[in-house]
Amino acid sequence: MKSKASAPGKVILFGEHFVVYGVKAILCSINKRVTVTAEKIKEDKILVKSNIGNLELEANKNISEINSPLKPFYYLANKIIQNKNTGIIITVESEIPLGVGLGSSSACCVAGAAAISRLFSNTTKDEILELAIEAEKTIFQNTSGADCTVCTFGGIMEYDKENGFSKINSEPDFHLVIANSNIEHSTEVIVKDVKSFKENNEDEFSKLCKEETKLIEDVLELLKENKIKELGEKVNQNQKYLETIGISNQKIREMIQIGIKSSYGVKITGAGGGGCVFALTDDTNLNKTINQFREKDYECFSVKIDLQGLNTF
Repeated sequence: MKSKASAPGKVILFGEHFVVYGVKAILCSINKRVTVTAEKIKEDKILVKSNIGNLELEANKNISEINSPLKPFYYLANKIIQNKNTGIIITVESEIPLGVGLGSSSACCVAGAAAISRLFSNTTKDEILELAIEAEKTIFQNTSGADCTVCTFGGIMEYDKENGFSKINSEPDFHLVIANSNIEHSTEVIVKDVKSFKENNEDEFSKLCKEETKLIEDVLELLKENKIKELGEKVNQNQKYLETIGISNQKIREMIQIGIKSSYGVKITGAGGGGCVFALTDDTNLNKTINQFREKDYECFSVKIDLQGLNTF
């Protein structure tokens, strides 16, 4: 018997870093996916096969002893097959680049939780989300769960630390051109750097949080009205705030200058310091924006909002 599930990646549209300090963030799922297939086997083993390597271990190993990016799959399988007298083989296929802030790990955890759990029971999306967040904590101990949530339910959502997530019932018709800086970065280090900026510039940071809060309020209205050009202005404004708190660098600034020539707005998505930027476009300027990045030898691709979220089949 086989069970199969797929989950989308994600982009943080607005609010990264400020969300740590109580401001809302706006995220959306994107139409690049991870697909996970799970199958029972007779051997008392957990096997994971993927394009970043394989993992083969006996059940009931201590998760802290496993040094592999695939350990969330082991965690899920080991938890779910307890007392089931079976092993499991898991196959992972991904369209999402790794380690660039597009939710690859969250999509893996959500699709993995769905595919593995539904070999044995008809788990709900809420139960799958809970499992996925547990699994993601094996690699990101302090995860908020926001990424897993948007990967599970799809579409656009707002998130804040006090109230959690809430779906935004808008379907704006824009494209995002994702361009990769190919600079490796540590989210943990950058979060510490932002904290240091805050502690050394309390008044300025407090003012930025208020400005970001107002920006998010404006964005929520613009999303309802599908005002893409005005959204682009908010994208550029948010990028200025990210520049101020020190998560940009010269290469990212160059990428923003490339994208701004034809798109409505360009900003970092995710931790910054490397990773990706996105340029907001529609059908009229999509190809021109892609070509401008490719002419400068940047790896880039376009995405749209994924409205489906987790899919099992």
